[in-house]
Amino acid sequence: MTRSRADAEDRPTALHVEYYAQRASAGLIVTEGVQPSIDGKGYPRTPGLHESAQVEAWRQVTDAVHAKGGRIVAQLMHVGRIASRHNKRAAARTVAPCAVRANVSLYTDSAGMQACDDPEPLSIAAIAKVVEDYAHAARLAREAGFDGVELHCTSGYLPMQFLASNTNLRTDAYGGDTTRRARFVIETLEALIAAIGGGRVGFRICPGNPFNDVVDFEPLDTYRCLLDAVRPLRCAYLHVIRSPLTTIDAFALARAHHDGALIINDGFEPDTASAAVTRGLGEAVSFGRHYVGNPDLVERIAAGAPLSPFDRKTLYTPGARGYTDYARSDAASAGDAAQ
Repeated sequence: MTRSRADAEDRPTALHVEYYAQRASAGLIVTEGVQPSIDGKGYPRTPGLHESAQVEAWRQVTDAVHAKGGRIVAQLMHVGRIASRHNKRAAARTVAPCAVRANVSLYTDSAGMQACDDPEPLSIAAIAKVVEDYAHAARLAREAGFDGVELHCTSGYLPMQFLASNTNLRTDAYGGDTTRRARFVIETLEALIAAIGGGRVGFRICPGNPFNDVVDFEPLDTYRCLLDAVRPLRCAYLHVIRSPLTTIDAFALARAHHDGALIINDGFEPDTASAAVTRGLGEAVSFGRHYVGNPDLVERIAAGAPLSPFDRKTLYTPGARGYTDYARSDAASAGDAAQ
């Protein structure tokens, strides 16, 4: 859940410390997308994990979450071609599997809405460097106190750009059939696991997600291939989002082709989430939108308290408003006191 509150050097701030600490009762927090390199940034004011100053800043966040009994993993998000030079450092590049520009416009602080950059196609050597950037970010995440990392493989970002038919037109070892299109994600997961161990690495998918101008002409084949290939890696979990395609049951697909824990997501309310776990659709349900407006979501659910809406207008604006100023529920607080 990108919230665009990082500073000019892509570091989390005191606002992040407060925001994540407020939500530590979640049990496991998956952070907003964190870029593993300067090339991986696409949106304004998003944080990174590729420099020592960023590590120090993130350590304040993880310490605060751990002090309240929570666990937290860093979601590593390389946007690939979903980027504007107006949001990137001067030395940063916009890269992708192929030189296919996304038909997407992005907000920039300096120039308003802008079309995405024309991306540079990654060479074989450059792909290896990107994979190492991910591994380096994972090592820095552990140095910063994170309990693990999650590889973001959906929403039209770089891993999904390799997986999808309309963004990966390569004819080498990283393009063509489903096995070759899955190779980048497989190698990245292998590198993350080699860096910090499989028990600390999860990944996130949404088969058939067209967000950010991505089209996969055979999504079922693509994700069966990917999941079967990474099955032996024994990742900590698979975070799977409900597919927007009525022809794909993403939860059933994940259960059939993944042996470990499943975290399922999208459109759940407390009652439907409980029912889904009871039915065995997943071991856990993740909440995104509800956690924006309800820092005490767990306590509200336990107390049967109503959930607060969030303000869409302040999702990506700087400052505390719409970020750390959502109130706790009186009913939930009373329930905590009674216990």
